[in-house]
Amino acid sequence: MIERQRHIAIVTETFPPEINGVAHTLGKLCEGLRQRGHRVSVIRPRQKGEPASAPASGVDRTLALPGLPLPGYPELQFGLTRAGRLVRHWQQSRPDVIYVATEGPLGLAALSAARRLQVPVCSGFHTNFHQYSRHYRVGWLKKAIESYLRWFHNRTELTLAPTRCMQSRLYGMGIHPVAVWSRGVDCERFTPARRDRALRKSWGLGDRDLGVIYVGRLAAEKNLSLVISTFERLRNIHPRARLILVGDGPLHRRLEERHPDYLFCLTQRGEALARHYASADLFLFPSRTETFGNVVTEAMASGLALVAFDDAAASEHLRHEENGMKVPLDDPAAFTEAALRLADQPSLVSRLRSQARLDALDIHWPGLVEQFENIVFNLRYREKSHAGKQSVSLL
Repeated sequence: MIERQRHIAIVTETFPPEINGVAHTLGKLCEGLRQRGHRVSVIRPRQKGEPASAPASGVDRTLALPGLPLPGYPELQFGLTRAGRLVRHWQQSRPDVIYVATEGPLGLAALSAARRLQVPVCSGFHTNFHQYSRHYRVGWLKKAIESYLRWFHNRTELTLAPTRCMQSRLYGMGIHPVAVWSRGVDCERFTPARRDRALRKSWGLGDRDLGVIYVGRLAAEKNLSLVISTFERLRNIHPRARLILVGDGPLHRRLEERHPDYLFCLTQRGEALARHYASADLFLFPSRTETFGNVVTEAMASGLALVAFDDAAASEHLRHEENGMKVPLDDPAAFTEAALRLADQPSLVSRLRSQARLDALDIHWPGLVEQFENIVFNLRYREKSHAGKQSVSLL
């Protein structure tokens, strides 16, 4: 237990109200740390329409910097600054520890500034950018990106991975040391109690019809072709089933042109998002590039029957045929067969939905914020010369 107030500086390319897994996680983390009495400052790119003198929102202090659009994610920004500016900023209010959540130019400047000030730095591995490369026609950059990520994370005292399987992969990439820090879910917001008959009716679904939902970015790296092929096979057997796609992204227009009969609900937030989850029946999550995937635990909390690959959050929280359907990472045919099986076995669906909700109740944020606190506030900056590399320890 950390008894005295500490100051943690969080450096990130994305933060609420932006909608993505990293922003959501950091928003919950900041909220939890402040509730535990700590000071939280955030350094991030200036968001769209935001004034240069950005007020703090949900944190004690915000430094919003200029940025450039992130390739493939134009709604997000690369932060641009020099290490010297961050040194001067942190000299005014020296942090006890710095958490670098993203590996872009802003994170790189933060690493350099932290080394000058000898403040311990912890990094988070939130996004598989090296795997995304092949989905954006730059697969030839994969090894170079991996080399950069290895170099970046090995300049920090510790890297946090969201799952044990990701921890193992990072060790395999040559990143060390790595600790596991998972993600929670808000079971008061995401609950079966938000099931909305009127919303289902607007989707063209009766009480016994099958609502199949996907929540997430409509982008190449999300493997949406598997959702579509799976749903089309399912609809051949259950013609009244509907596919609900919640989210936005570069594939939105193309998908809507090709499948005008699908329901495109765009980005949903807060209680509206919770109603969309709870008003469906079957959740398909085909991504194989996630580091975690908050939507898996949100779907569990909402009482949905899930089909996902044995990876990321599903690898940690799904038990096959007990609280969801978990299939091998290299077997898309098994993914489709699992969805078809659920469509034909309502008793199995009912059992999975009930158990998923019960298990989600144990994945709570307060305990995970306390775990994060105990990890990062026990870091000590220690630089040694060992084969030309920085050696650090967790004391």
